[in-house]
Amino acid sequence: MANREFEGKKLLILGGNPETVPLVEMANGMGIKTIVASSVPDEPAKRVAWMGSDVDGMDVPGLVALAREQKVDGVLVGVADMLVPSYCKVCDALDLPCYATQKIVDVFAFKDIFKTTCEQYGVHGIPEFYLDADMKEEDIAKIQFPVMVKPVDSASGQGIVRCNNAEELKKAVPYALSFSKKKRFIVERYMECDDMGMYYTFKDGKCSASCIYDRYTTGEQPGLARVCLGGTYPSKHLPEYFERMHKNALRMFKEIGIENGVLMLSGFFENGEFYVYDTGFRLQGEAPHLLMKAIHGFDQREMLIRFALTGSEGDFDLLEKDDTNLRGKKAATLWFVLKKGTIAKIEGLDAWKDDPCAVELIQRKYEGDEIIPQWIGTEKQVLARLYLVCDTKEQLAERLHHYMDTVKVTDTNGGQMLLKGFDVEKALEL
Repeated sequence: MANREFEGKKLLILGGNPETVPLVEMANGMGIKTIVASSVPDEPAKRVAWMGSDVDGMDVPGLVALAREQKVDGVLVGVADMLVPSYCKVCDALDLPCYATQKIVDVFAFKDIFKTTCEQYGVHGIPEFYLDADMKEEDIAKIQFPVMVKPVDSASGQGIVRCNNAEELKKAVPYALSFSKKKRFIVERYMECDDMGMYYTFKDGKCSASCIYDRYTTGEQPGLARVCLGGTYPSKHLPEYFERMHKNALRMFKEIGIENGVLMLSGFFENGEFYVYDTGFRLQGEAPHLLMKAIHGFDQREMLIRFALTGSEGDFDLLEKDDTNLRGKKAATLWFVLKKGTIAKIEGLDAWKDDPCAVELIQRKYEGDEIIPQWIGTEKQVLARLYLVCDTKEQLAERLHHYMDTVKVTDTNGGQMLLKGFDVEKALEL
């Protein structure tokens, strides 16, 4: 039974995407009156909230006015990087608890500033090539292809393009800029190596590496951002990470001033070195917190909701509860990623409800939904994410194969819509 100590309190949540739904549902279960603000009509998180508002999550004056009108007791950002700066400003205007500060926001909201900051602490970013919007020929001549062109302030793979030559680069830059509110982009070396996630929890100035895991992406969509197919926990590179990068990351977090909250670093591992390429100072769409809840017993959603209403994440010892080695368990997320088309039939997805190894399934798309061409290469291709916790690698491999083999999605023309899953044996080193 959910804790009802906040019965009747009002919480304003910024953003209404599908990944924010579990956060809203958690707050609802705690007896809280949730208000979800988003300019997108009928967004999923609005449908489950006590109240939905069409105020844009970027409209700080509008959000402040809404909060005052509704007499909210707290404000929280959902699963959306671009709304973290708004969250900070709204909390500041209302004098409400906020786990971010303007200094932290300045570092983590933009890829280029984040990258520069990381280097100061020995946390390396992907090697980068200088290029500005003028695209001078002498600058292009110095670039070693392939490269990835990225907006500095987009999320979920939007606006990111792989380029194999100068001609593709010249088309990619305007495209990337179209997804950037700040009209800035970066050009990085294309990395073909192991992909990782490093997920940290902060409580009262203490920091714990809650999970370090390996991520797997699709190679079926050449030229686009590589959409995730899943991840396995803990990472096979865990010892190297703690030896080479963890202490530098902790020093950076401490000096930036992070006291509370949750933070993701995404990185590559190549020839013994780690290269960080992305971050998010908020709950993640990948939702590793669901695995952490199943294994450790504490829920980051509840922690953040509690903080928004009280200024404290709760009364427990984070370092005692948390364990990067997952108490010996083996876990995975399995993403079901769709090709373009309209979904006619989904089979096999509901079987997780009767599986003791399956702790949760977050579904984004349903029968009748269309995957449009513009979504290919972004997380808008994702049908659902499945979360598995097992006792052994062998048991986990069997479960992953089972769902990869049995879940089917058919389009209106009778074609199969799912992309291939990742290589389970290679991932788990079986």
